Amino acid sequence: MAYTKLIVEKQDNICTVKINNPEALNALNSTILKELDAAFTAIGEDDSVDVVILTGEGRSFVAGADISQMSTLNAVEGKAFGELGAAVFRKIELLNKVVIAGVNGFALGGGCELAMACDIRIASVKAKFGQPEVGLGITPGFSGTQRLPRIVGLGKAKELIYTADVIVAEEAYRIGLVNKVVEPEALMDECMAMAKKIVAKAPLAVRYAKEAINRGVETDIDTGISIESDLFGLCFSTEDQKEGMQAFLGKRGAEFKKR
Repeated sequence: MAYTKLIVEKQDNICTVKINNPEALNALNSTILKELDAAFTAIGEDDSVDVVILTGEGRSFVAGADISQMSTLNAVEGKAFGELGAAVFRKIELLNKVVIAGVNGFALGGGCELAMACDIRIASVKAKFGQPEVGLGITPGFSGTQRLPRIVGLGKAKELIYTADVIVAEEAYRIGLVNKVVEPEALMDECMAMAKKIVAKAPLAVRYAKEAINRGVETDIDTGISIESDLFGLCFSTEDQKEGMQAFLGKRGAEFKKR
């Protein structure tokens, strides 16, 4: 489909999705959320894509949800808006591809929540993170109260949400919210380098590993181990497992076929 607020580009097995509403600092409104939903649905169905890089145009990743839209909502409409954002972010989190967030600037409120729905977060030194919603009279609404504690721990998540503090990229790295911090001019190169490193591995194995992690972290360890065992066994039904191990034993590079 044609997008009005997204730029979607493919390079080999890597798809880049850029939120393109810089005049509003890429604030999330219903239009952008619906376009993200459509884009990630299409990407999920595109077997040629193995890794997605999600970033923002201009000086912001996503500065938050669109306050001008939210300010007039009643309780029923507010819940519906939250459910829309949460559903889109859950789709990104469960996508059968790896998603890397290239956080180029502000990642506040819905922007921080969007970054947390991605598998890996690489930040520019200019990036800033926070959940400032309580200062606006609301709670985080796109699953921030659920993902932030899972990523940084309960105490730190409560501190950030209750105080509405905004933190710089280095602090986000220190608490484990981001994987890496780089200079602004190196951000997309760093994201692309990591994407290419992942693409070079067995795609089905990466996909199964993501599924094992996502499902396992939500359950007890014994159930998680069982999930891992099932997916580990499934790998041995693939041609890529045979190729990977034969290449290792033959001291040559593997040529994976995603089969």
